[in-house]
Amino acid sequence: MTTFALIGAGPGLGLATARRFGAAGHTVALISRNAEKLDGLTAELARDNIQARAFTADVLDTESLTAALYAAAAALGAIEILQYSPVPRADFMKPVLDTHAADLDAPLSFSVKGPLTCVNTVLPGMRELGRGTLLFVNGSSAVRPNPNVAGTSIAFAAESAYAAMLHEALAPQNIHAAQLIIPGAIHPDAEHSSPEVLAQRLYALHTERNGFRHYAEPLFG
Repeated sequence: MTTFALIGAGPGLGLATARRFGAAGHTVALISRNAEKLDGLTAELARDNIQARAFTADVLDTESLTAALYAAAAALGAIEILQYSPVPRADFMKPVLDTHAADLDAPLSFSVKGPLTCVNTVLPGMRELGRGTLLFVNGSSAVRPNPNVAGTSIAFAAESAYAAMLHEALAPQNIHAAQLIIPGAIHPDAEHSSPEVLAQRLYALHTERNGFRHYAEPLFG
């Protein structure tokens, strides 16, 4: 079976998505900065009989990100599905009138250079497989700019544009790019935005391959 690579592995949505793809038979590569947290997640997945391994990398460090993805493919098998869903840092979320040019360096690296690095690293393997899925997870500011979180709004919009272009360019190669917008907070009791429900939505985006942009719940206002 092929590998599901998760960029931004954490105990909420990340763990739920890893469980869902692992239950379908994929090996799981968990990638984030925190090695101790990753060890805990791999142990949880092992209790569910899911083969998972941890790889440390910082999405702001393209060399470490590339190395982690290469190591994951070498250890677990070809990466068929990549999910890019790291959580933005709080300092990306300054009001627009308090945001200066230098404040955009990290958000744009996080939301544009990071995805570009990941996609360029995994595409050759997907092309060899003859199939692949690229999943991008964003908040509502990706489609509705929020002046209170200017850095994230600008960077998410750029990530959305990149992902939309991938959707068009890669479709003839049987590689599907899709985006899931999560307008509100992820909460265990949420009807549409619990980790488990969102994990199932992401799995469906992979299997059904229907369109580019999807919403976890309606975006009102």
